[in-house]
Amino acid sequence: MRLEEDLIHIKNVDVGETCEVRDGVLYVSPEEVKQAIMQDSKVTDVTVDFARPGEHVRIIPIKDIIEPRYKEGRPGFPGVTSKYVQAGDGKVSVLKGAAVVTVGDVVGFQEGVVDMWGEGAKWTPFSKTYNIVVDIKTVDGLEPHERETVMRLAGLRAAECVGQAAKGVEPDETKVFELGTLAEESAKYPDLPKVAYVEMTISQGLLHDVYFYGCDAKLLLPTWLHPNEELDNAVVSGNCVAACDKITTYQHQNNSLIEDLYAQHGKTINYIGNILSPELTTLDGKFRTCDYTAKLCCELGADGVIVSEEGYGNPDSDLVMIAKRLEDKGVKTTLVTDECTGWDGKSQALADTSKEAVAVVSTGNVSKVVHLGVPDKVLGDPLAVQTLAGGWQGCIDEEGNITVELNAVIGSTSEIGYHNCTVELL
Repeated sequence: MRLEEDLIHIKNVDVGETCEVRDGVLYVSPEEVKQAIMQDSKVTDVTVDFARPGEHVRIIPIKDIIEPRYKEGRPGFPGVTSKYVQAGDGKVSVLKGAAVVTVGDVVGFQEGVVDMWGEGAKWTPFSKTYNIVVDIKTVDGLEPHERETVMRLAGLRAAECVGQAAKGVEPDETKVFELGTLAEESAKYPDLPKVAYVEMTISQGLLHDVYFYGCDAKLLLPTWLHPNEELDNAVVSGNCVAACDKITTYQHQNNSLIEDLYAQHGKTINYIGNILSPELTTLDGKFRTCDYTAKLCCELGADGVIVSEEGYGNPDSDLVMIAKRLEDKGVKTTLVTDECTGWDGKSQALADTSKEAVAVVSTGNVSKVVHLGVPDKVLGDPLAVQTLAGGWQGCIDEEGNITVELNAVIGSTSEIGYHNCTVELL
């Protein structure tokens, strides 16, 4: 497969009569976005606003973040907003630097906050994007899963609508992602170690779900996919996992581990593709998934495997179980995870461990406490911070200062590396 991303660098965002790009500025028509979303009769109102880097703006509570794109002849999210069609090939125009952010009638406490300035901006990559904030109101009486579906589809439709602005725009840069079949790449690089990437995805029900071509991942056995499919909108976030390590749709579209593996392909490694590995809640489910993941890696002939987690807590068991199975079969394994080590950093980092898990990359401590200042403007509900994972009753004062754990900050400890944190060994 060969995927060409034509990047249109966005330098600002503003209101327009239609969605278009002029001189690097993305103009967005709130009315067009509203019409795209309100085709769903369960949506009662939509408000569109903007948050730019450096502005004293707080966005809360955030459900998902999506990169707007345009692909000729194909709706944005195959199997979700349209019928299934294979992703991963062809050209896609990307409004690089822009993001659609959904807030509103959110369904769970595991949503997040983004500050566009100050201390809060240091901890999230989405303080650097030009954000089109879509506040969505739904009809009363919806069950949580119904409301989650409405919110998820609304965000994707908004991103499709905004993405139309990329049609026919001359790109500033083109990035190419190309990977042949396993046989083809192995013939080209017979002396390089074969490396696979296992991406664990929250797939636990109870609003903790990820979708692959519209299929709920908890219904899947571990599945091999070409990395281009994920980069080309085949994987969509629908989860309410803690904001810090929630892998938003935007982060799937720009998976840092995929891009890093591509950068080394043909140089130090032979990158042989991805495996989506669902994180289930039952012990039988965990055994089945971990065994099947290890089997796939071995059948593909992997010499090494990188495993990234999503979330923390019981998925820590899946993470170390996969490591044990692969290491026992002689496959070198590196794990990528964040840590939950308490406010003082002294608690046990993971809920489970294994002596075979000998190589671990940490993406930060979800429990680190940060202090966020007073915004000039809030998009959403500032008091929602008290019910977010990482917040508590009274964590916001009368002036609007907030004290929270990184748990509450979207993308702060992303376990696919799309974040700002580093870890220093002392």
